[in-house]
Amino acid sequence: MEKKDFEAWLDNISIAFLSLTDLQKNETLDHLISLSGAVQLRHLSNNLEILLKRDFLKLLPLELSFYLLKWLDPQTLLTCCLVSKQWNKVISACTEVWQTACKNLGWQIDDSVQDPLHWKNVYLKAILRMKQLKDHEAFETSSLIGHSARVYALYYKDGLLCTGSDDLSAKLWDVSTGQCIYGIQTHTCAAVKFDEQKLVTGSFDNTVACWEWSSGAKTQHFRGHSGAVFSVDYNDELDILVSGSADFTVKVWALSTGTCLNTLTGHTEWVTKVVLQKCKVKSLMHSPGDYILLSADKYEIKIWPIGREINCKCLRTLSVSEDRSISLQPRLHFDGKYIVCSSALGLYQWDFASYDILRVIKPPDFSNVSLLGFGEIFALLFDNRYLYIMDLRTEKLISRWPLPEYRKSKRGSSFLAGEMSWLNGLNGQNDTGLVFATSMPDHSIHLVLWKEHG
Repeated sequence: MEKKDFEAWLDNISIAFLSLTDLQKNETLDHLISLSGAVQLRHLSNNLEILLKRDFLKLLPLELSFYLLKWLDPQTLLTCCLVSKQWNKVISACTEVWQTACKNLGWQIDDSVQDPLHWKNVYLKAILRMKQLKDHEAFETSSLIGHSARVYALYYKDGLLCTGSDDLSAKLWDVSTGQCIYGIQTHTCAAVKFDEQKLVTGSFDNTVACWEWSSGAKTQHFRGHSGAVFSVDYNDELDILVSGSADFTVKVWALSTGTCLNTLTGHTEWVTKVVLQKCKVKSLMHSPGDYILLSADKYEIKIWPIGREINCKCLRTLSVSEDRSISLQPRLHFDGKYIVCSSALGLYQWDFASYDILRVIKPPDFSNVSLLGFGEIFALLFDNRYLYIMDLRTEKLISRWPLPEYRKSKRGSSFLAGEMSWLNGLNGQNDTGLVFATSMPDHSIHLVLWKEHG
């Protein structure tokens, strides 16, 4: 057939083919295939592969590919990375996809890092850590042995743990090595806080003392309480030390001289916790940068503007029940923006700018659960059997870790959280070191530590 005649015939056939139904088109193709030889079938196979197996990621503009990839979950994307080198390259370059995946897992995101491969690797590391948490395999345990009587006071800072005991000593431990760095003779310790040079102790003998680590010498003695001192805090910038006591008072002292500057009254129960912290929010009563003192007893949390004047008045009293039918757990969190405390009813979070209750978190069987740490993403909780991690975005418990039969003091001084930055979001570096410490009946200290990633 001449070319001209063939083209005219092909046009007529095409017009007729387009007028057929789908079933008729299929029957026509089946008939033509049955009439085809090897050359035609090979031609058909090659062209069908090109038409049906088009690599859309390779053909689409990169921005459009990224848009489509956002609709896939990270696990599917990891599978897609195995399709080809080109797919792996495109998927790995989608920074926003991997950053979002990390955020959904509770990971901190530094937007200044734009290396897409970095975020894919962070996600792979994150998914491993979250799996370990879910499978209760993220932690390991250790013990510190050295005291000869009950350990009643613990304080942790920058990889170092201070322990105060009824054996009239305080010890400073390197958590990573388990080695005792300092051991000094003290009075009975109900509360401890330290820095590089000094140790401050609150005692069952109704006094507070300041000690020098290097020599073990007592540099200051604070006398004036008529009951045991259960909690201490201090600030070198203000030259102020505060103490909460079983005599229902909070005393404010000059740290350098030991002089009592003021006695804050109003509590009707033992003051089991005092916290001295800078405010980070503005309200009618305080500004960012103001120093605030919080003092807590069995039923109430009192707020004092300690930084403005020594003879300060109580700004506000917080409680969870007006008739005092519900007591507060002896744990208090204050980061300058929020106040958090646990009770038998649940976990209460107050907005510090307005003093309004933002939310009450009530996980199952909360009556015996105590607060250890509270962040933007996670909370660390525990009861008599387990250590728990809660995702605060969903208020669901995502992990637990078994605890031995430890000594749980009513004042909450014999147990504490370790590193806290991961509660605002994990980042692959802050999930190391101490998670939890508590004293044991045999006078040792039980440690829960992050396990290395592996």
